[in-house]
Amino acid sequence: MGKTLKIGTRGSKLALWQANWVKSALNTQHPSLSVELVVIKTKGDKILDVPLAKVGGKGLFVKEIEEALLIGRIDLAVHSMKDMPSEIPKGLCIGAIPERENPQDVLISKKGRPLSQLEPGARIGTSSLRRAAQLLHVRPDLRIFPLRGNLDTRLKKLETENMDAIVLAAAGVKRLGLENRITEFLDENIMLPAVGQGALCIEVRENDPEVAPIVAELEHRQTRTIVMGERAFLNRLEGGCQVPIAAHGKIDNTRFALCGLVATVDGKTLIKETFSGPEGSAETIGVELADHLVSLGAKTIMENLKSDLDLNHER
Repeated sequence: MGKTLKIGTRGSKLALWQANWVKSALNTQHPSLSVELVVIKTKGDKILDVPLAKVGGKGLFVKEIEEALLIGRIDLAVHSMKDMPSEIPKGLCIGAIPERENPQDVLISKKGRPLSQLEPGARIGTSSLRRAAQLLHVRPDLRIFPLRGNLDTRLKKLETENMDAIVLAAAGVKRLGLENRITEFLDENIMLPAVGQGALCIEVRENDPEVAPIVAELEHRQTRTIVMGERAFLNRLEGGCQVPIAAHGKIDNTRFALCGLVATVDGKTLIKETFSGPEGSAETIGVELADHLVSLGAKTIMENLKSDLDLNHER
């Protein structure tokens, strides 16, 4: 391949780490390949003072990058999988999903105290409805404060905004070499991860004869199976950032197990179940699990939350 391969990415430290990881993985496979990063600012990077749920949720960190990919300004895009909306634009596809990093969430607390030992009424920073709902489910006394910005900004805010702890994705903290800051890896029974958390998405143009085969070499088959099962669950529920939805899949031998959750924002109602079956049926299991949660009341939770958000928009 003669031309320079252009990777589209956001400009945060973590996004650049992820794009550089893909660049070096491509160069390992093809040492003579010329690869460069193209930094693209997204709507999500520009709106920092409003919770994502109020400005449209998923898609805010990928739309401008996808537009650059469609018009040929870049040749591939590197995203965090959990930022990917359920609908991929026509003409684009997921070219590869590399092996996943740890999908858990972590607690980083000012005094090094784990969640169970935080003082009553402790101030926790997160703008994720999923994280807030699950925290309040186990500790209704906690006070949740909005926390936007990239990972290093959020770590600074732990010190500057009088918070006792913040919750972040383990993957980002590990990728930036900040593992020593972690107080506690939150057990899945307490904090089920976001769909696709810890996985990367390498997006390409459909049927691109030059780029697609090179990118496909970075594929990790088992990670794709798990992530696509989780995404099938999310897609069936039509959930974005506006609803506390979580799911995490695992493969043991050839069995795929998927745990899924829908909760009210205050954490008082939390519907959670696990379905399993052959790994080849991961996406079917995702759909069936979503339908099961709907039958247990998930749809009512989502409709109530949507009407609350619509009312807030009108005010």
